[in-house]
Amino acid sequence: MKRPTPAPQHDPSPPSQRSRALAFRALHARADGFIVPNPWDVGSARLLAQLGFEALATTSAGYAFSRGVPDNFVPRDTLMAHLAEIAAATCLPVTADLENGFGDAPEDVARTLRLAAEAGVVGGSIEDARSGPGDRLYAREFAAERIRAAAEAARSLPFPFVLTARAENYRVGQPDLADTIARLQAYQEAGADVLFAPGLIRQQDIATVVRSVDRPVNVMLGDPCLVLGAPELAQLGVRRVSVGASLARAAFGEFLRAASELRNLGSASYARAAVSAADLGRCFSPYTGGPA
Repeated sequence: MKRPTPAPQHDPSPPSQRSRALAFRALHARADGFIVPNPWDVGSARLLAQLGFEALATTSAGYAFSRGVPDNFVPRDTLMAHLAEIAAATCLPVTADLENGFGDAPEDVARTLRLAAEAGVVGGSIEDARSGPGDRLYAREFAAERIRAAAEAARSLPFPFVLTARAENYRVGQPDLADTIARLQAYQEAGADVLFAPGLIRQQDIATVVRSVDRPVNVMLGDPCLVLGAPELAQLGVRRVSVGASLARAAFGEFLRAASELRNLGSASYARAAVSAADLGRCFSPYTGGPA
C-alpha cells in the first residue's frame, strides 16, 4: 500500500470533474492499493491534501458530529452542500458517503447519486440497511435493485462515477460472512464498481471476501480490533482502504481531553502539543485549491 508523500505544487486551475473521475478510477487498478482518508470539513480536507493523499472520502458520521447531531440525522440537502464544499476544497477526487441513499426506493437512491454528482464528487457509496434506530438490512434482492438503479444513474453521467456498494451485516449486528459475500456478489452483478463490508476485522474473512468477488474491495481501518494495517491489507488483495469517522473521532477525543483538563484542573498543558497558529496559517493561506 503506497504511503502518502508531500504532494507537489498544482496548477491553480482545478482539474475537471471528468479528469478527477478518471484519476480516481485508475487508483483502483493499482496493485499496491491506496488509502483514501475521510475529512469532515474543509480544513481537514485541505490538510489531508497537503499531506499527499491522492483522493478523499467524506464521512457521514464525522460530518454529523461536526454539526452536533448523530449519524444519519443530516438532511440530504444539507449533506449535498457539504459535498460541494469538500469537492471544491482541493484538486483531489472525492467519493461521498451517501448513507442508504436517503430513501428506500431505488428511484430515491438514483436521485441521491445524481445530486451528489452535481455537487462535484466522482464516486459514492450506498448502504443496504435502513437508517436510524434499529437499523436493519434490506432483503438481498431489493438491495440489489437499489444498487442497479444507482448504477444506471451513474452510467448516465458524462464521467465515470465510481459506485461503491456496502453490505452492512457486521455494522447492524448480523455478522454473517456467507450472507455478506452473497450480498456483495449480488451488488457486483447489479453494477457496483467497488465492494465494501464495514466491520470486517479478521484476516481470514477479509481474504475470503476478496477471493469471492471480482471487483475492488474497500476495507475500513479505525476499528481497534482490526490489527492489520494498509500494507497487510494490500497483500490480501484489498485495493482501497478508508478510515470512516475515526479521524474525526480522534480529533474530538483530543478536544474532549483538553477541555476536561481545562474544566477540571484549570490548566492547559494540552497546548504544548497543539499545532501552532502560524503553522495552520501557512497551511491555509493563501490556498488555491491544491496541495501547497
